[in-house]
Amino acid sequence: MAFEANVSEHRLLFDAKPEVGGNNRGPRPKALLMASLAGCTGMDVVSILKKMKVQPDGLNIVVEGTLAEEHPKAYTALHVIYEFTGDNLPVDKIQRAVELSQDKYCGVSATLKKAVDLTYEIKIIPAK
Repeated sequence: MAFEANVSEHRLLFDAKPEVGGNNRGPRPKALLMASLAGCTGMDVVSILKKMKVQPDGLNIVVEGTLAEEHPKAYTALHVIYEFTGDNLPVDKIQRAVELSQDKYCGVSATLKKAVDLTYEIKIIPAK
């Protein structure tokens, strides 16, 4: 049940849960799909914010998925939660950076929007 993929000179190992015959030596493919979405849009947002001279203390991206109940258990919806950490962050610029990523730059978002309902929200968390 384990498969290895070589992606841009990097080795990725996929595996299944033990209860379905795997050894849990790597993530499942659908989890990596969500991670790819988070990585793609995250890189966009950080790059755009740098150009806007906005530097949050941190950015955490959570992707939640809704799966179909019947096989194939494909995602029917994905929700991206952008969690920005920092004080006095310009909400308008953060909103614009996320919109640009979602609507113009992130190829993973653009691809997934053709297949699922893709939504997002932005949270601003004060620095500690």
